[in-house]
Amino acid sequence: MELDMERQERYFIVVRRSKKGLSRGSILRADAETAAGDLIGMVYGGGGSARSSGSVKKHDTYPLSRHQAQLLLFVSPASRRLELMCNVQLFSAVCDLTQDDLVVVKHKKDFQPCLVKNLIQIGKKDKPGVLQMLGFELNLMEGEQDILSKKTVPLPFFSAADIVQVVPSHSNTRQPLRISIDLGLNRKAVSRINSMPTLKFRNAKKRSIFSNKDVSNSIQAMSHYSLEVGHMAEAISLNGLTVYGVIRWIGVPDGKKNYWAGLELDNEATTCSDGTLGTIRYFTCEGNKALFVPLTNCKPDSRFLFTPNEIQKPLEPPSVTLLEDLDEDVPPVAEQDVMSHLVGRMRGIQGHFNSCYLDATLFSLFTSSIAFSRMFNRSADSEEGISHILRRDIVNRLRRSGFVPAESVMKFRKQLGCKSFATEEKDPEEFITLLLKHVLHIEPLLKIRSHGELSQDAYTHQIIVEKNQVGTVPSVQQLLEMSLVSSDLKFEEIPSCLIVQMPRFGKKFKMFPKIIPSTELDITDVLHCSPRECFLCGHLAEYECCQCLTDHKLQPGKIKQYCSTCNTQVHTHTSRQEHTPHKLTVPDHLPEDASVQRHQMQLFAVLCINTSHYVSFVKYGPDSRSWIFFDSMADRCGDDNNGYNVPVIRSCPEVGDFLSQSEEEISTADLSQCSELVRRLLCDSYMCLYQRTDNTSQHHQ
Repeated sequence: MELDMERQERYFIVVRRSKKGLSRGSILRADAETAAGDLIGMVYGGGGSARSSGSVKKHDTYPLSRHQAQLLLFVSPASRRLELMCNVQLFSAVCDLTQDDLVVVKHKKDFQPCLVKNLIQIGKKDKPGVLQMLGFELNLMEGEQDILSKKTVPLPFFSAADIVQVVPSHSNTRQPLRISIDLGLNRKAVSRINSMPTLKFRNAKKRSIFSNKDVSNSIQAMSHYSLEVGHMAEAISLNGLTVYGVIRWIGVPDGKKNYWAGLELDNEATTCSDGTLGTIRYFTCEGNKALFVPLTNCKPDSRFLFTPNEIQKPLEPPSVTLLEDLDEDVPPVAEQDVMSHLVGRMRGIQGHFNSCYLDATLFSLFTSSIAFSRMFNRSADSEEGISHILRRDIVNRLRRSGFVPAESVMKFRKQLGCKSFATEEKDPEEFITLLLKHVLHIEPLLKIRSHGELSQDAYTHQIIVEKNQVGTVPSVQQLLEMSLVSSDLKFEEIPSCLIVQMPRFGKKFKMFPKIIPSTELDITDVLHCSPRECFLCGHLAEYECCQCLTDHKLQPGKIKQYCSTCNTQVHTHTSRQEHTPHKLTVPDHLPEDASVQRHQMQLFAVLCINTSHYVSFVKYGPDSRSWIFFDSMADRCGDDNNGYNVPVIRSCPEVGDFLSQSEEEISTADLSQCSELVRRLLCDSYMCLYQRTDNTSQHHQ
């Protein structure tokens, strides 16, 4: 009779937020279904008791067996239930566990192999309206020798979501389960039941008989990687090419016998679909981006350098180990240590609540820049002041441990003097000015002089040009020179850092579809009172002509300064007789043929924006290929209410290779053949950050 009742009961889990008040992950026993497609029944709360009656649209739910519902009830919070169900392969294996199966669980911040001993019922069986929760009693294996001898250590009870991997039982005999007994667990009734479900496809004849060597190999395999829905992966396509994407589905497709993965690729491919395989849809994405391959063809995305400890997204955001001497100045991460110290998932600054503009800016300024590090070390305020919070909780933590939790960033945001900095998205230039002026108390980075006037101070420089003044794919070098010269502006001294804002109107409109971020910025010709070369003969320049700037016969876009002789000759041409070159201020007593020292600045970071989301590229060392990409919200674990963002740092040497080409090669390159990150760098640049090189003099008087 009880079995017949169980067969009649229908259980569902809410997969979309219900307009009727049921949250995602809620479990419902449906007692009736209306003609309009509403399910009406009991909603289960903590402890498996019926919390209340409720209704939900059937299309907002997913059906469960009674056994699946009991396992999921023991999982909390509710968002973790959906995460577990999304991993079809793992959830199916957990539901079918048998005694002495080998599993891996997360226990005490580590991943431990265990043996399944019993299935645990939690809740009063005879209490009306109670759906007993199910957990697992596991025994910990301390080491390989203990595994082979089955020497175990008792553990607390585990939920289905605590199990991160399953290996079929390596024993050819089954130990009888203990007789049901009642135990007390937080005032709930707990009993060990004397039967466990067996796999439909696994019986005594089909079960593998493992030798000791097989067991050891199984344990070693479990210390390797596992893949889940939502993981970034690389795969060998059916034509042998390596492709990259995000796993959107795992399961056994119609007509197949083994597990396959459905990936949403980074780039389109003509042989791919929009989430269908054959006539069946398994997920939905953009056209020509869905690829289906055997799961054995997949592995974690090597660009992210996954480690074994990342076989499962953490159940809670990882806490940073308490570090000694956090107040002590920590130098930028050395070039040789970046790959091991910074690159990977849950690395960098964790984003939260419209913070990407701030995360990307702080990461750009303080990860590798020596110049900003010097300025930062010179700034000071009280031990509990905001710069102290920035130094201790963000910069030092980033450089020491490679990860800054969102809580540390929010603490800093709340101290910025305006509530909107803790809740709203801001422009990076607004934040930089506030950071340098009011937090670090640093003098303006730039002193800009207009012709015949006193200099003005600024922390960043906004490029302002007409679109027809430069080519269709300009470089930052060309844009900066055109912006300053056409406005008759000069730098009064060499800045220690130069932050250049690209010509955009708001976050959406770009004046140029692509901009080349010059890796070296020559500022010699935009310095006031600095010796400069004649554009034509190379001797000491004495005049500059703004009207010659766009002359198509004189290399348009290039600054035109002349010695006295060349100035006279150039302006004898009928098309230039109306020009008004002005006299340059040059140091006294310099010979006409004096050599001119070039003053260059090096690119160390680029902020990019796309659809109101900021990311960062950082050059972390002198090697041309030493580039990393940072996104503080690259992935998310959990739902909008209970989840958290996963920051990711990726190594991108291909960016350095691309920028090592000539400007002509870069401007004519087919970006469809370039990597995603190269395209983002060229098409989405918002702000380029430069620092003074060691061989550049400090000031010009």
